[in-house]
Amino acid sequence: MPCGVRPLKRREFAKTLAIASVIGSGSWSAGRLKAATSPAAKPATTGNHVAVDPQRLQNLQQAFLDLRFGMFIHLNMATFEEREWGDPTLSPKLFDPKHLDTDQWARAAKSANMGYACLTTKHHDGFCLWPTKTGSANVMQSSYPHDVVRSYVDSFRKAGLKVCLYFSILDLRADIRARTVTPEKIALIKAQLTEILTQYGPLTALILDGWNASWSRISYAELPYRDIYDLVKRLQPDCLVTDHNAGSYPGTALYYTDIKQYEQHAGQKIPPSSPVPSQSGTTLQSDWFWKKAYPTSELASAKTIVDEWLVPFNENHCNLILNVAPNRDGRFDDNAVARLAEIGKLWKNTGPSPRIGRSVTITTPDLAAGKPAWASASDEAVGPDQAFDDNFRSYWLADRGKTEAWIEVRFEQAVSFNTLSIVEALGAEGYGTTSRIASYKVEVMRDGAWEEIAGGARPTPYQFHEVARTTASRVRLSLTGQQPGIVEFGIYDEPRAG
Repeated sequence: MPCGVRPLKRREFAKTLAIASVIGSGSWSAGRLKAATSPAAKPATTGNHVAVDPQRLQNLQQAFLDLRFGMFIHLNMATFEEREWGDPTLSPKLFDPKHLDTDQWARAAKSANMGYACLTTKHHDGFCLWPTKTGSANVMQSSYPHDVVRSYVDSFRKAGLKVCLYFSILDLRADIRARTVTPEKIALIKAQLTEILTQYGPLTALILDGWNASWSRISYAELPYRDIYDLVKRLQPDCLVTDHNAGSYPGTALYYTDIKQYEQHAGQKIPPSSPVPSQSGTTLQSDWFWKKAYPTSELASAKTIVDEWLVPFNENHCNLILNVAPNRDGRFDDNAVARLAEIGKLWKNTGPSPRIGRSVTITTPDLAAGKPAWASASDEAVGPDQAFDDNFRSYWLADRGKTEAWIEVRFEQAVSFNTLSIVEALGAEGYGTTSRIASYKVEVMRDGAWEEIAGGARPTPYQFHEVARTTASRVRLSLTGQQPGIVEFGIYDEPRAG
């Protein structure tokens, strides 16, 4: 057991598991729900899932974009370790922001004309900035035994700023990592999320990290996305759920997130003319967490932040979240405060951002992923399985010289679905950036004959179809064009009201 981590006692863990189970079933107490959320209609449910109203979600996404500019605040054990991930074996006593001043943070954000902020409640090492009752290492075991999350939300709300919270699914102290996820660990995650969703008032967004990323390798198969999504939407229906999964799901589509995340600091770039609501995150200083050299280090210039990031991102349906790292006293360095004020002199929020249309949001597993697949004919060294592998970096390619082709997935038992996604291999190596598809149609086998359920001419780069709920054991995508290629042909059963 890592130093500083107290294992959950049997009674404590039983309580944690019970809480998470109750919430997951949708029967969490009305009193706590009311305390946690702004006045809002009770979310509709379909089976065990929350059915999110598409218009309501679009309104929330637009309101988030209208904020335009926000502050990321990375404060945690790593602040005191001169590194980006805290060492999970170190004692929580190391955490000691003895002069914590969240009012200063809020004033600095206001000086830059920011509209919101987001605090790292728990980073990858697993240390919690709030007094969690789940037994995980937290501020009450540190040299600064105070609720940092409470101080943050109170200061920013007092300043008229919206509040978001960050939470890492990867948790090295609790040994929540790839291939080690258990029902008990999922219960721990749900219990911790329940605490921050019911104790700190309404949140604009919950930003998740360390999940379904190439570097964390905790997949949605191990920890189903919908489990967490339903929990959040039951407790706070108006809280956007956003996951840092652009590495696994590149491109302009909302797979397992309400807001598309781009970690600009890691080289992820927003494609031109992106139609989906997005957020791009980068740093004022050189890294996310504070380093000893920061008080005298070069910072990103105000002109770069405004002219090269903020303004063009806003025009592309994306807001900018700029990280400002507090020092070991729990305050911003003077150079950071001065730079934020300089930004505020160059930029002001002039009003609503460009309007977005409705985006289909995928929240459930791809029913076709990994299932047996067939094709009319394939190019050399590729196969139809590559259009059903949940891998957006591989693709199936029709045989050379063909102007008509099809791919098909077959299920041992018929499945029910209501949403389709068709992703052409645009931009993939050797394919090009111009669509090769002239037309397409999706068919299901019924009583020995093919029946069309969706179709069209040239598809969008991420073509979605919401269809009447259909049950079938064979689903086929037929294409016309010049040797077309498909990255993914996805089949989903999304919860819908009505």
